[in-house]
Amino acid sequence: MKTVPPKTVGRLTLYWRTLRDIPADQTHVYSHVLAAKSRLTPAQVRRDLMVLGYAGTPAHGYNVQLLRKHIEAFLFPASEQRVAIAGVGNIGRALLKFFSGRRPTLRIVASFEANPEKYDRLIQGCQCYSIEKAETVIREMDISVGIIAVPDKEAQFVADVFVGAGIRGILNFARAPLHVPPDVYVEDIDLAMAMDKVAYFARRQQAGSSAVG
Repeated sequence: MKTVPPKTVGRLTLYWRTLRDIPADQTHVYSHVLAAKSRLTPAQVRRDLMVLGYAGTPAHGYNVQLLRKHIEAFLFPASEQRVAIAGVGNIGRALLKFFSGRRPTLRIVASFEANPEKYDRLIQGCQCYSIEKAETVIREMDISVGIIAVPDKEAQFVADVFVGAGIRGILNFARAPLHVPPDVYVEDIDLAMAMDKVAYFARRQQAGSSAVG
């Protein structure tokens, strides 16, 4: 199977969300419309969609429903893919609430904690276990994706547990770089860095507006 770059996969999810919001009475969409909504170029959109094996036409563009189905078949699992989350503090609880019911075939089925007060409880509808039971639970429930929402100093330990249990994809909200085998994919989400970037460019824009005025 040909490997698709992570950025291409990310853009396909963006196109899918755009297609989902198109009115039901609109049957076709052009690449330049998808590009404008995604802040990309039409050429980039067409290159990305080529990996699906589905092409539009110059006269009508892409059939909205068919394109959605092709993206869904490419991106989303045909049967349920199970996810576990480590850390059910403020971020972890927010993630559990956000992802609940969002994808019918991608579901968070277990959470893990080091705090005994949270063991054996339903948190946002998800059963919470001791982190010490993580490897057993992950294997028994056939979980393949892990989310790390623990303090930075605990992140590598959790990653090691996840990898040892067979997880091959990790969404990491800790600000600690994870050391994992090459066959494990890690997506780092640094909220603090994102806020710093936004604040920086806001100051730049504000300074530029003041200078013009």
